[in-house]
Amino acid sequence: MSFLSTHRLIIEKVTLSDGPFVLELMNTPTWIQYIGDRSIRNLEDANAYIQNNYLKTYEQYGYGLYKMVLKTSLTPIGMCGFVKRDYLDAPDIGFAVLPAYEGKGYTSEAALKIMDYGLHTLNLELILGITSPENIRSQSLLEKLGLKRQGTIASADIGKTLYFYSTADS
Repeated sequence: MSFLSTHRLIIEKVTLSDGPFVLELMNTPTWIQYIGDRSIRNLEDANAYIQNNYLKTYEQYGYGLYKMVLKTSLTPIGMCGFVKRDYLDAPDIGFAVLPAYEGKGYTSEAALKIMDYGLHTLNLELILGITSPENIRSQSLLEKLGLKRQGTIASADIGKTLYFYSTADS
């Protein structure tokens, strides 16, 4: 069931039928390098992750990470949405795309739509962003979305120091 769309994308909730896609995405080199290894090694792991993370987040917070699907082929290509982390005061925008679709503007297209949804439909007062210091592409996209770098924060998820962004002025 799609609930958002852009010129080229359908943005919809992840479902239990998305196990193969989640397994593939979460094992790409960029996911593991920049987001972290979630130990998703098979379809059973992927389905459990969907149930315990994506579906639970939609229910608990009314938002989460959403699947980016090409309108032309209905192929899932990435994720974009909001994550509520225990160590952050507000949701942060997250995104990832399969390597074959990097550099084509899909993530930017989805993230702009998700930001609009967060600010104007969910009425989020504050949206955060975090990224690895070496992830220049994510830093550029966060800035394109209007987030400003505020400093660094220690990530409880992956045990690294990350750049911290916010929609707040300072």
